[in-house]
Amino acid sequence: MQDLLAALFYAVQIYTYILLARILCSWLPNLDWYQQPWRTLSTLTDPVMAPFRRLIPPLGGMDFSPILLFIVLNLIQGALASMMGPTIPY
Repeated sequence: MQDLLAALFYAVQIYTYILLARILCSWLPNLDWYQQPWRTLSTLTDPVMAPFRRLIPPLGGMDFSPILLFIVLNLIQGALASMMGPTIPY
């Protein structure tokens, strides 16, 4: 059970890094999201961010929904870490 929780913990950690890469790349205006590897990055993150975009629509051209997603991912990681007990895999 500990191994499964650790694997989920690390999967959330990796997804957080993927989301961060997506956000940083969105600041580049000439990036073609239909070319690889950007399309893969978009495919991995857009379906998860879509519900958060419905909760917090873009304001003034700024998309604040990733902030809420980061909070949720952090809460999930905290819950997984607390279920693992004293062997937190940081």
